[in-house]
Amino acid sequence: MVGGFEVGAVPFNPDGWGPPDATVTPTTTSTLPLNVPFAPFSRSEKLGRIADFTRNLNQGQGGPGGRKNAASDSVFDFTADDSFPSAADNDSSFRLVDGKPPPRPKFGPKWRFNQHNRPQLPQRRDEEVEAKKREAEKERARRDRHYNQNRSNQNQPRREAAVFKSSVEIQPEWNMRDQIPFSTFTKLSFSVPEPEDLILCGGLEFYDKSFDRITPKAERRLERFKNRNFFKVTTTDDPVIRRLANEDKATVFATDNILATLMCATRSVYSWDIVVQRVGNKLFFDKRDGSQLDLLSVHETSQEPLPEAKDDINSAYSLSVEAAYINQNFSQQVLFRDGNKVAFDEPNPFANEGEEVASVAYKYRRWKLDDDMHLVARCEVQSVVEVNKQRSFLTLNALNEFDPKYSGVDWRQKLETQRGAVLATELKNNANKLAKWTAQALLASADMMKLGYVSRVHPRDHFNHVILAVVGYKPKDFASQINLNTSNMWGIVKSIVDLCMKLNEGKYVLVKDPSKPQVRIYEVPADAFENDYVEEPLPEEEQAQPPEENAENAEANGVTNDVEDKEIDAQA
Repeated sequence: MVGGFEVGAVPFNPDGWGPPDATVTPTTTSTLPLNVPFAPFSRSEKLGRIADFTRNLNQGQGGPGGRKNAASDSVFDFTADDSFPSAADNDSSFRLVDGKPPPRPKFGPKWRFNQHNRPQLPQRRDEEVEAKKREAEKERARRDRHYNQNRSNQNQPRREAAVFKSSVEIQPEWNMRDQIPFSTFTKLSFSVPEPEDLILCGGLEFYDKSFDRITPKAERRLERFKNRNFFKVTTTDDPVIRRLANEDKATVFATDNILATLMCATRSVYSWDIVVQRVGNKLFFDKRDGSQLDLLSVHETSQEPLPEAKDDINSAYSLSVEAAYINQNFSQQVLFRDGNKVAFDEPNPFANEGEEVASVAYKYRRWKLDDDMHLVARCEVQSVVEVNKQRSFLTLNALNEFDPKYSGVDWRQKLETQRGAVLATELKNNANKLAKWTAQALLASADMMKLGYVSRVHPRDHFNHVILAVVGYKPKDFASQINLNTSNMWGIVKSIVDLCMKLNEGKYVLVKDPSKPQVRIYEVPADAFENDYVEEPLPEEEQAQPPEENAENAEANGVTNDVEDKEIDAQA
């Protein structure tokens, strides 16, 4: 038989816990050594200690409040017990080595290098990565603070902080015929052959090359040309286009401004509208009187919203009027006004006899869109320069700085040393406007496009300006620099023309949605936009203008020289 498990004799202690005071007799079957007290292996741990839960914990603790000062492990404290006389002296002088909490690691290069006594190779790559991460976090936090200070509604995306209005009020009786998202425009492509010039009108003055040497330290004051008339005549009001339409020279008619708006539609943020008239087999693209197309957008594609109050000098409307006023004056100041002009076949078709007109030439050009479809557009150039006895045509436009805190770049400090950075900022904030200027220069086959940098004398003075620099670019090179694809431009125009040609005869309006990247086509009554020069009533300040200015504006009859008058009246 297998032997059973025998339990040794366990003495009974009637007086308390643990073994009795009597020592173990030799007859006991215990394997423990005799007369050897038990001691733990490590004094910092409680392993093997006997716990006496019947001990009076208040003894020697200084009265009722002594319990608060008692150690949490007093039931394991046997320093006052004479059971272990040899360990009493050692326990009284014993201190835990790890009594303090372990130090928190200080992450970083210093901690990494000092955590060991032995030398360690520096982790340079890790340092650089960590430093870049910290800098990126700081920059992101700074941008977030700046963004939260400027936006009005924190739940809206950044660019939607300002609520944009439609350029034309959509009437309930209008019938929407189609809706085209911008995503379909980006995939279009169409190639057109070189255009032919049908008629050239007007006269050009020569460009003054001394303006190319202007610097911020040698700035020039922007002059005002109130006696020169500027014309922004729409397509169907152009007598030359009417004559070409009667002669069946083409089936589609437009202006360079309207075509450029269509070509660069995917870059636009603000709402715009174009009137489309289908008459017989012909198609006319028009703009309304007082349309936004006559003005120039400012900071349209910027991430920082402009003030919404219309009477603020930095609102979108006020800056558009100011930009149009600056462009008109700049285009005339950089010329030799000595009476020497280059005249073309026909005079300015919009000028009355004897009145002084701005330097401009109109080129009526025809493009072939299809075997039985041609497009005629009126294109403009503003100046001419003679190099090596060869004449080159120029377009003149001006970028305007109104407040450096909106763009983040101070032109007076950066134009001389970092002109590329200034242009890059303008391409970011005014992508649509620069693309339209480039498209108009390409349509007119201009040899050079001159861009002027015009700034306010003071950020709060929107009447006085200075020219800081003038830079010239070749339109094709500049188009490739701003990623403007000519085939895509004409693909957009061709698709809209084909769409409108399928419509019935009548009047339509093409409206860019103010909040979504898409355009809609509405069928409107035949008498729409006939009598409303301005869609919304003028503010009281503009209504209370002097009688002589009213008469002057009334005599204009299509002449938009009143841009400066609007600017002055707005501050009356």
